[in-house]
Amino acid sequence: MIAGLSTLAEAYDGVICDVWGVLHNGVSPYPAAAEALTRFRALGKAVVLLTNAPRPAKAVEDLLSRQYAIGPESYDEIVTSGSVARNVFENEPRRRLFHLGPQHNLGLFEGLDVELVGEEDAEYVALTGLFDDETETAETYRPMFSRFVERGLKMYCANPDVVVERGERLVYCAGALAQLYVELGGDTTIIGKPYKPVYDAALAAIDKALGHPVEKRRVLAIGDGLPTDIKGAWGQGIDVLMVTAGIHGSDFGDLLSPDPVRLAKRLEAEGFSIRAAIPRLAW
Repeated sequence: MIAGLSTLAEAYDGVICDVWGVLHNGVSPYPAAAEALTRFRALGKAVVLLTNAPRPAKAVEDLLSRQYAIGPESYDEIVTSGSVARNVFENEPRRRLFHLGPQHNLGLFEGLDVELVGEEDAEYVALTGLFDDETETAETYRPMFSRFVERGLKMYCANPDVVVERGERLVYCAGALAQLYVELGGDTTIIGKPYKPVYDAALAAIDKALGHPVEKRRVLAIGDGLPTDIKGAWGQGIDVLMVTAGIHGSDFGDLLSPDPVRLAKRLEAEGFSIRAAIPRLAW
């Protein structure tokens, strides 16, 4: 357990940082986290935000600035699962897609040569979330998904997160729906953390920000989600600083004073190792 990022800063030239759960909880920002990234950059180092948001990077940048007062002084670039998904859709020969997700994610398709159609006319499914994550669960979609599987529709999930914080609550995300589609035998491609393409993009962004290649051992990933942030970085051979007061906070006892024994047991059970842990990101 460490008190701040400053403890580790000398060992790294770049940081890949999660957004939701580290910089904000969907309602309120964590100003100390943004300040920590700003101070890390002030040392001549690079910060890339890597998020499973199924939207273009510009949309996330605008949201961070407008809703959470987090500006570009805290990061060099934003890589989203949505931006990687756009590349996938551009190379998908089929044009007619059914968008499963809220209206505010429609920006994902702007400028792409695709046609958004109803369920009956779709050639494949682009999943960005639930239509209403306040009232629905994955089970809400079982009948629809059974129809999709029967037709052999491919599903692209642009947000692997299963749950995220929204204030003091956890709400379901697209990843929960993708899990159900897999269970039903559906052809599914999941884009984002913990999968390699988004880490390749984030590492390339660090190289670009610093103007030279950076060895992976000099990069630190910061995140709170075990199945996404921790698994992804660990699987790519990147050191991890785990923020324990995120989506798994209740598993480790007191949010701001987690039990290191419980944390160690959970990591052992998951098969992951981390460089360090911190309740909430701070300098």
